[in-house]
Amino acid sequence: MGGDHLILLALGFLVVGGLYASVGHAGASGYLAVMALAGVAPEPMRSTALAVNVLVAAIAFAHYAAAGHFAWRFAAPFLLASVPAAFLGGAIPLPDFWLRLAIGATLAFAALRMLARSLPTRPRSMPPAAREPSVSARLAAGAAIGLAAGVTGTGGGIFLSPLLLLLGWAEPRRTAATASIFILFNSLAGLGGLMTAGWTPTLDLLPLGGAAAAGGFVGGLLGSRRATPRVLNLLLAVVLAVAAAKLLSSAS
Repeated sequence: MGGDHLILLALGFLVVGGLYASVGHAGASGYLAVMALAGVAPEPMRSTALAVNVLVAAIAFAHYAAAGHFAWRFAAPFLLASVPAAFLGGAIPLPDFWLRLAIGATLAFAALRMLARSLPTRPRSMPPAAREPSVSARLAAGAAIGLAAGVTGTGGGIFLSPLLLLLGWAEPRRTAATASIFILFNSLAGLGGLMTAGWTPTLDLLPLGGAAAAGGFVGGLLGSRRATPRVLNLLLAVVLAVAAAKLLSSAS
């Protein structure tokens, strides 16, 4: 990548890392969107997003765990099933058309999730108590999401978080803490799968990872204590939607 091009990408990663870490995510779908808008090819998009994910997910997890929102007993079944599945997903060599389609669909889903987060909700006097799912349900969900994470170059948090919240399996900050460690382990597994297919790290990862980590540190610190402003989620939803449209149109 050229110098000016790399600087612009790093600035985008800085913003994305901060926004996503504020909700316990590492930002893979955001990094994919930035790279799609910049015209980066699908295969390096997948490896770059996973590599940067590792740094930001670790930072987000540290903040949420320190704030007391994480429980190994709850997260372990998700991780046990998802890690081998993510490794397998990363090792699957997809043709350019299918990779564009998979990443584009993931970005479209992420855009809808961010749009939902930006909409005002009615306050509840008593939030419903979380209903912890069975171990078998967590294993099944972990395996399915892990495979999707490895294939698309995401850590899977964009799929895990809505599942936990919509089914009432965890409250928001427990969800964010679980998603962050899920993303960390699955990003590492996905990278391992890519390495078996011949991927090797490049120097471009240093400035991109550093920028995302800096944003992630601030975002994780703030998000573990307060909510992300809705307008920022709305702006990110627009960026994700535009990037999804670009990838999906190029895949047709």
